[in-house]
Amino acid sequence: MAVQESRALPPQYVEDLQKDLGTQLTALTASPLDTSRFAPTVAGQDQAQQDAYTMATTQGQGIGAFSPYITQAGAYSGPTGYQSFISPYQQDVIDATLTEYDTQAAQGLQGIADRAAMSGNLGGGREGVMRAQYQNKSDLNRALLQSGLLQQGFTQANQLANQAFGQQQALAQQVPQLYGADIGTLRSAGAGQQGQAQAVLDAQREANRLEAYEPYERLGYQQSGVASIASGSPGQYQSMVTPNPTPLQNALGIASVAGGLMGNYGDYLRGVNKT
Repeated sequence: MAVQESRALPPQYVEDLQKDLGTQLTALTASPLDTSRFAPTVAGQDQAQQDAYTMATTQGQGIGAFSPYITQAGAYSGPTGYQSFISPYQQDVIDATLTEYDTQAAQGLQGIADRAAMSGNLGGGREGVMRAQYQNKSDLNRALLQSGLLQQGFTQANQLANQAFGQQQALAQQVPQLYGADIGTLRSAGAGQQGQAQAVLDAQREANRLEAYEPYERLGYQQSGVASIASGSPGQYQSMVTPNPTPLQNALGIASVAGGLMGNYGDYLRGVNKT
């Protein structure tokens, strides 16, 4: 007695879909995917960042910007630091003052002679003593006047040297700070431009990646739909693109709903075939 075998074959359109799917999948995977198109790329430094680096590493701008001011401050310190600040007119002032003093002193000696002549002692010993005493006192006063003028000039020059020393110290701090501010501004502006360039590169990389994976996404969606039709149960499709949700992924989010509709449609077709 012959044994009869009964098979439940899928509808022809399902076989056609599966065959077409296999053909597309074979063709798609025949060549390796060119991943170089969406390999990570780092944006180069902006010109402002390069300028900041150049300034920061240039002697006298970033490195050692304080050096010339410290050197100049050193010239204003020590026992000879005041010499650069002595007034060029100081000696003229001293000479003129002493000349006037000598004139007044000579008038004092003449007064002694006049009084001696009036008293009949001109050329006498008393006049000689008075003249000697007057000259000694006059010379002492002259020396005190000269030393006072010299001391005044030294004190003033020393004060100016101390003031200049402090100014150079302040510049030694301020100048590097100003250079640092410029360097920081250039670095910040350059970083902003580099970030923008990096965002453009990342966006292009993402676009290339989506373009490269789009055929795989499409076949995956098609495979899920065919499988759900063949099995008669709602299918679910999980996207291969995981980073950064895209409009394509959002559109593929309806895959499960569509798969369910396809499954119901397959049940309907099988029911029609039975009748």
